[in-house]
Amino acid sequence: MIFLVVDDSPTMRRIVINALKTFGYNDVIEAGDGQEALEKLRQNKVDFVITDWNMPNMSGLDLTKAIRSDAQLAHLPILMVTTRGLKQDIIEALKARVNNYVVKPFTPQVLKEKLDAVLKTIQNS
Repeated sequence: MIFLVVDDSPTMRRIVINALKTFGYNDVIEAGDGQEALEKLRQNKVDFVITDWNMPNMSGLDLTKAIRSDAQLAHLPILMVTTRGLKQDIIEALKARVNNYVVKPFTPQVLKEKLDAVLKTIQNS
């Protein structure tokens, strides 16, 4: 399974990637914002997107909307990982059709639970 980790913070990308590796997921592509992520999605086979919300150039919310409106990418599972924990933000992300939502700071265990929940939903559909 190939993951695309999108965050403007190299430190946060590293935290997510290290957590993925401890879960046994070693194929990871990185992007620093939504625009770069879209380019990478069009150049590479990706199975799962983990994205921050607040980023320059293109936010994670706009990236989610772009993925969902692209017939070739719309099927991709998206996990939003963000500091935005307000109920209204979560509702907005869900309306954009993210598959799940993690509020920073988070533990690797929480990330794993959210990932597993999304993967289980996909396998059952």
